[in-house]
Amino acid sequence: MTSQTSLPGEEMSAGRFRSGGKDKCRLHMVTWNVATAEPPEDVTALLQLDVQPPTDLYAIGLQEVNATPVRFISDLIVEDSWSHVFMNTLAPRGFVKVTSVRMQGLLLLVFAKQAHLPYIRNIRTTYTRTGIFGYWGNKGGVSARFSFYGHMVCFLNCHLAAHMNYTLQRVDEFEHILETQDFDIEDTPQIRDHKVAFCLGDLNFRISDHGLHFLRSSINSGRLNLLWDKDQLNMMKKKEPFLQEFEEGPLNFKPTYKFDRNSDTYDTSGKKRKPAWTDRILWRVKPKSLPSEDDDDEKASTSTDDGQDECPILVTQDKYTSDMSYGVSDHKPVIATFSVELKKGYDTTLVHVSPVGVWSADQDALLTYTVQEDFMSSTWDWIGLYKVGFKSASDYETFVWVREGELPEINEVIQISVDKDEIPLLGGQYVLGYYSTNMQSIIGLSTSFQILESKRAVMEGLVPEDVNGLNK
Repeated sequence: MTSQTSLPGEEMSAGRFRSGGKDKCRLHMVTWNVATAEPPEDVTALLQLDVQPPTDLYAIGLQEVNATPVRFISDLIVEDSWSHVFMNTLAPRGFVKVTSVRMQGLLLLVFAKQAHLPYIRNIRTTYTRTGIFGYWGNKGGVSARFSFYGHMVCFLNCHLAAHMNYTLQRVDEFEHILETQDFDIEDTPQIRDHKVAFCLGDLNFRISDHGLHFLRSSINSGRLNLLWDKDQLNMMKKKEPFLQEFEEGPLNFKPTYKFDRNSDTYDTSGKKRKPAWTDRILWRVKPKSLPSEDDDDEKASTSTDDGQDECPILVTQDKYTSDMSYGVSDHKPVIATFSVELKKGYDTTLVHVSPVGVWSADQDALLTYTVQEDFMSSTWDWIGLYKVGFKSASDYETFVWVREGELPEINEVIQISVDKDEIPLLGGQYVLGYYSTNMQSIIGLSTSFQILESKRAVMEGLVPEDVNGLNK
């Protein structure tokens, strides 16, 4: 028999995502205009990795990632340095990159605990250019959407027009993005069709009217509330109905723009930019057909999708703050955490996949897969072999195509052979993942299993104990 153990995150998943009733997951979001800087070596504080209860999903929106033409082209071939630092930090903790989307300096990354991967389906990404006539993508929005346990969720990362006097243009750009982005999904073609939509980014709204001295004295004395009424986003929410659909926690943290780099000091350059809350995280729960007259909890919102949905969702913001310890940019990163309470629309994986017998590179190996529910499968689907702690769906050691020819029947057990030359010589802990081309996601994961160190590894001197091997 194959030795099998729990996946990273399975213990948490079993306890917090139980069958029946309401389940809670924790979402951690970061927005940061990185001003073309390279990432810091350590982003653990930004991700709050050891927080309790543990995080289930991360959504990270960056703006002004280094996007010179040569750099951008190289990033199309290999992951950019910011993606690398987040993937390298989160993968050992059992998080896998679900998806990412980039448009020039705008980058959106979504990670999930490995145990949740088979329940994240129908991933789509898109982008909208605004900026200078939409050319070059210097401003705009990138977004990712997917079904999470049957709930349609969308994340939008924006970078809107800069400068004090462009308030109306910022509002127009935001509305344009919401109205024109199309995911080519029948039930949720646009952002506001989703049950929950999160908008994060450098929205570039400034603080109007107040002079620099009053701004700085209010910030230094901790009287941030004196500035809220003149925050341009707060002002525009009173005038624009579509903005009123979005919620935001109180701005109880210092304005995050503009700082001297590597300091906590606001701009001392000749321009002396006024401090502002340019970096924001908003959320919108799809309203009922008739908006509620009152809401007992300003920070919690719920959706029942016109009263017909048997799987309601409740979103509560737990934290909204900034992290002043990071100084590589002239912006400080903003963090928001949410508790998302939901009733799962499904708790069965679409495909069950499993290794058969003992695996080692000394012989061809076998796996089986079984389609448990009907879905739009394809002969372009494949099953990947992943080392535990893998970073993304493309981070496989090897893969095999699913059965060619006719598509499988429900509950039909299909066996596939894996060539021994494709199996890692040194062995270790691995999982098998079924990747759906149409859903753009892993929809079935095996439990983790041990691949044994092969006799070939000993013969070729690759075993760790061998002084002539790799660990010399």
